[in-house]
Amino acid sequence: MGLFDSLAQWLGVKKKEVNVLVVGLDNSGKSTIINHFKPPELKNHEIVPTVGFNVEKFKSKALAFTALDMSGQGRYRNLWEQYYKECDGIIFVIDSSDKLRFVVAKDELDLLLQHPELKDKRIPVLFFANKMDARDSVSSVKCSYLMGLETLRDKPWHICASNALTGDGLHEGVDWLTDQLKDVLEKKSRKK
Repeated sequence: MGLFDSLAQWLGVKKKEVNVLVVGLDNSGKSTIINHFKPPELKNHEIVPTVGFNVEKFKSKALAFTALDMSGQGRYRNLWEQYYKECDGIIFVIDSSDKLRFVVAKDELDLLLQHPELKDKRIPVLFFANKMDARDSVSSVKCSYLMGLETLRDKPWHICASNALTGDGLHEGVDWLTDQLKDVLEKKSRKK
């Protein structure tokens, strides 16, 4: 990094960049959540199911995010592990109204957390209990219980009730993730 880049980051003009993996089952609202954070001129007016993955960029108060929006369809979930090594954080989106697939979502989360690239990596995991506006949705506390999050002790995690269509709960979650990632980046820079 050159002198001007260092100076720009120190002054807060240039934001530090982080890679975040956005995962969850299909139709949970991953792409809609990411779309919410994009500038108005870049927002998609029609969200279609992700095939493979999409790379999207957005900014928070202190960081520039590169979000890998991974397809949640069964045949594409094996692609997730290709990006574990380079990710600084994970956003796991849960459809809180899809009670029949909580077991599948929990199995995918367990596979993700036990993967050799992530098992011993202390990275923050943000959970969005999405679609809270749906009549059949369960609370974020119930989602946490159904996903077994109380057993997740080796990684910082947070769960937010959210509605990707209105944006409710999204900023709270990304603010938490930003704070966690800033801590991770500071620890990394001290080691150098």
